Amino acid sequence: MKPLLVAFFAAALAAIPAFAQQPPRRTQTPAQSAPPGAGIERPLPPRVEAAPTAAAEYDACLRKAASQPDSAYEDAMGWARTRGGGEPAQHCAAVALFNAGQWRRAAEAFTDLAGRYRDRRTLLRASLVAQAGRAWLAADEPARAVSAFTAAIEIAPDAAIFWIDRAEARAAGGAFWEAIDDLNRALDLDPRRGEAHALRAAAYRRVEALDLALEDADRAVELAPRFPEAWLERGILKRLAGDNAGARRDWREVLLLEPDGSAADAARMQIEAMELDPSAPPPRRR
Repeated sequence: MKPLLVAFFAAALAAIPAFAQQPPRRTQTPAQSAPPGAGIERPLPPRVEAAPTAAAEYDACLRKAASQPDSAYEDAMGWARTRGGGEPAQHCAAVALFNAGQWRRAAEAFTDLAGRYRDRRTLLRASLVAQAGRAWLAADEPARAVSAFTAAIEIAPDAAIFWIDRAEARAAGGAFWEAIDDLNRALDLDPRRGEAHALRAAAYRRVEALDLALEDADRAVELAPRFPEAWLERGILKRLAGDNAGARRDWREVLLLEPDGSAADAARMQIEAMELDPSAPPPRRR
């Protein structure tokens, strides 16, 4: 999830790539992409039920899907066709497609798999539908992602993460007020989700409600101090307020937390832009 989140926070800044240019890392599956220490929790791990006799093969397939997704896809399809791999094989194939960058096919595979759980394991079905939503987001199809996350919300309306997911998708489509509404609901369900405060801060910035944005950014840093995007967003807001020293401190915190991540790349670019022209506001794009 993280590269998608970076784009959410930085959509207005020219130094940071747009949403469509921020694909997920291949080593992450749709439900494993929270940054270390960020406190982003999903209701289920990214796996389906597997019989004891299939558990070891399923685990090995998922591991391979993270490092060798093309080969893992072929293995999973062979397992499904010739050895009755069933739902674990189908899920591993979907994860492999996602990690190979074949996001539309992955979204369709997750959706098909969710249909097999229509009458059982409600939360698992919602999680699979949401994984389809993550794939549609990665494919730069925010409207289809919104539809998928809406379906997940209808199945499990009390899971805050699905409201957060839909907010991200709505923001990717430019519907910032609707994203704020979803984040309000997520925070009603779980007030201590720091990433929801950070996302809402970014959405408030996009609708120029900067005082509300800064309040949320401060709360995000308080609740999720190891979430780099919270510091990135607060730095953006501080620079917009003319506090260059404060912005620099926050962006340096991003570099300390995750020096090789997408948020760190964004922070470096913003520090460089500010040093070139301290009086100019952050550069903007669409």
